Amino acid sequence: MEKIYLKDNHDRTYIIQDIKSFYSHIFKYHASGISVHEENGYFFTVDEKFRKKIKELYFKHI
Repeated sequence: MEKIYLKDNHDRTYIIQDIKSFYSHIFKYHASGISVHEENGYFFTVDEKFRKKIKELYFKHI
């Protein structure tokens, strides 16, 4: 499986190990509005732009 890299709020590179799980969590718990998602010490501001990016990554890698 191809590695998926994502920059967090502090410009640190995070490797998404399981895009299906990451996508599922974002769209279940951060489906609307603006919130912050923490994953293994990395922080991501989840807004419409972020959700669109995750959706594109998901459909590219499934």
